[in-house]
Order: sequence, then structure tokens, then C-alpha cells
Amino acid sequence: MFLAAYKPGLRLRELAEMDPSRLVNHHLVTALVESPDFAELRRETVGDPYAAALAVLAQSGALRRMLERSQDARGRGERAARDRRAAEGAATAVADALRQAAEEAAEDGGVPAPTADALHRAIAAAEATGSAARLAAQDAARGATAVPGLKAAAHRAAAEAAEAVREESVLMRAWGVGSGELERMPYARRARLAERLRAGRLARWAELIGRFRQMADGERARKVESTAGELVGVTLGDDLSRLIPSELANLGLPELRAVFAARYAAGELMLYDSRGERPTGRGAVIACVDTSHSMYAAGPGGVTREAWSKACALALLDQARHAGRDFVGILFSAEDRIQVFRFPAGRSAGIEQVLDFAETFLGGGTSYQVPLTVARELLEEEFDGAAATRGDIVMITDDECGVTEEWRRGWNEARRVLGFRLFGLAVGAPGAAEAGSVLDALCDNLRSIEDLTDVHAAADLFRLI
Repeated sequence: MFLAAYKPGLRLRELAEMDPSRLVNHHLVTALVESPDFAELRRETVGDPYAAALAVLAQSGALRRMLERSQDARGRGERAARDRRAAEGAATAVADALRQAAEEAAEDGGVPAPTADALHRAIAAAEATGSAARLAAQDAARGATAVPGLKAAAHRAAAEAAEAVREESVLMRAWGVGSGELERMPYARRARLAERLRAGRLARWAELIGRFRQMADGERARKVESTAGELVGVTLGDDLSRLIPSELANLGLPELRAVFAARYAAGELMLYDSRGERPTGRGAVIACVDTSHSMYAAGPGGVTREAWSKACALALLDQARHAGRDFVGILFSAEDRIQVFRFPAGRSAGIEQVLDFAETFLGGGTSYQVPLTVARELLEEEFDGAAATRGDIVMITDDECGVTEEWRRGWNEARRVLGFRLFGLAVGAPGAAEAGSVLDALCDNLRSIEDLTDVHAAADLFRLI
């Protein structure tokens, strides 16, 4: 079964090639590989020893039950195998008796009576055992095909294996573990990783994490960076890079060139008008994720605020990697509870560190000042070390709390010097995003997230960062 899942070229031996004691196995394997689900299973397992082993393990219970159900047929096959070996032994005895007769034959061809009798007995025994072997083989063949429910059970086993392998593949992809990385990963480590992913805090939200990452990837493809932006109409001006075709045509007519020059000087050339977006940052991307007790709360579809927030943060990690920017994940709750995870640009982030970030939950209350102060200090450190500015901080929270006036003055001064932006996501807490709230005063860009099943609620965030 392992080779059936693993080998690129799959060929089952002909029945005639099989030992009678293995006919049941042949029918069982045939039923499995002819299942439509097995073809789907092989798309995930061919060439991947871990996935092939997983497929066998997923089918092991069903295989055991099928083998137990086929005990009678297996017994018939073993009897047929014994009778076949007996017939082969009898045929060998006939050959030996013939050689003995040839050696003892006289010149006229006569054979001594004892030798002739031995030959006749060997032939009779060979005919009897051969007939018994044929009957036993026929009985074994009928028994192998008559195991009740074998084909249905085999199809169910293939479907279960395909589902198990598919779920693990989806789980790995959702967490950003590529097939190339999996192929290089030792078997034992991959098994431990799979178990951790299945048993982790966010295991049931793998599909949400995957959708978030796909959405962010799509928004990256749409993002406008250092270009004119989305075309919305025609306007007047002197930007030669946005001339409409009819204005360009005027340059080809000598008699209109003077008119073109006059309109250019007056800023009255017809240009494409566009709605541009502020260029993305170059400094670090910092996700401050609230992990206070209230983040346990579930919204529509049973999605928790924590799950949505962590999925968004992991998509921001992808965003930073794609742009060659540092990423920092800051998990916070009360003033004395904070944990920082750093993912420098250009350095591969191990999946274990990503999981540590995603699965850590601190509990407690909520404090804005501590995580935002840490984020500001990180950007100051980056500015001092590499003169990098225009970092982006994303504050994801479901609560509102105050900040001191002194702290706010320091924050505003740092923002003026470093040029960073603060994006706010109020998850399941519309009041925290209302006009006049603390978040509203601090953030350059603030939105309220109420439908936690909708990953597109934060789509434009990935075009701006």
C-alpha cells in the first residue's frame, strides 16, 4: 500500500502471477487503487514518503478489518498454496523417477520392474496432487472475489486516506509551509509539526488563516506603488507622463506644436486623472495584537477575535517578507504582560517560531501604551541602525483604554521624526473605532471589524502597507 501511494508508475501484477495465498491481498489492493478517491490521494502522495506513509496509517484500521473479514478466503488461499507446493513436489518426483528409469534402461529399452513401478506411482501421485491443486486454486480464486463488502470497504478506506492527507496538506499550506520545505524536512520533525498544527490553539482556524493569506496575496498583486494609481477620468495639467493620446497626436502636427507649447506653459494639457495611494513604507511592519481575556469572544460563524487577529497578523508577516521588510509581532494585554517576536528581513523564519507567535496568549486586561511604546522604540532602533523610516504599526484590539498626555506628546514627536503610520483594527468593538476615541486620535487609518468571517474587511490594509 505504501508503494501504491508513493511510486510514480503504478502497475499491479496479473492474477496468474500471484501465489494463491496472496490472491485476497491482490483483490484488496485492486479495490483500493481502482477507487476514484485513490487517484486523488496519489496527487498528494506520489514521490512524498511522508504523505504516502500517512495514507497507509489512515487506512490501517480499514485494512485490518478487511483482512479479518477475509479470514476464510485467506485460509482457502493458504490451502491452495500448500496443494500447489505438493503438486510441484510430485512433479519433481516424476522427473527424478524418469531420470532413474533412463539410467537403468537396458539396450532394448526395458526398465527394471521396481523402477517402472516407482515411475507409475510418481505419475499417479502427480496427477492426483495436480488435480487437487487446480481445484484448490479455483476455490481460492472464488473465495478471494467473494469477500463480503470488500470493494465498498476499500473505497471508504481510500476516501478516508485521501481526506486525511488533504487535510494535512491544507493545514501545511495555510501555515505557509511549502512543499519544498516539507520535502527537505526530516520525517520525525514533520510528524511532530503536523501533530502540533492539528492540536494547536488555532488548529480549527487553519482555513481562515489560509483565506487571509490568499486575500493578502491578491491585494499585493493589485497594490499600486510609485505609480499614478487607479484611473478615474481626465483633468488639466502639465504632467507629460499622463498625456492622453489626442494630446500626443498634436505633437506630430507641425502646425499644432505652438498651440501645444502654449497650453503646456499654461498647465492646460488634457491628462489622465488618477486616484493614487500613498507609497508603502520601508521600515519594519509591526503588528500589535491584543491577547486580553476578551479576545476569546466569538463572533459570526464562531470565529474568535483572537483567531481573526492572529490570521491578520500572519498575513502581515507574509506582506513584510514579500517586501523585504522586518516584521515584529507584539502580543500584549495588561501593562506587565507583553511578548515580542522578531522576524528580520532576509532571514528565514522557522515555522516553529511562527507557531510560537500565533499560539501565545497572555490573558489579562488591555494597555495601549506599553505595546505602542515598544513598537516606537523598535522603529527608533531601526532608524538609528539603518536610517530606515516610514515603518508601519498595526494595532489590533477589541478594547479601549486611555493614554497619558505626556506619552501622547512623545508619540507624536516620534511619528514626526520617523514618519511611521499607525493603522487601527477594532475587532468586534465598534465603540473603540468611533470618532473621538483614543484609537481614532492615535491612528492614521482606523476601521471597525464586525464580521469575523470576512477576511476582506481589511483588504485595503494590504494595499497600503
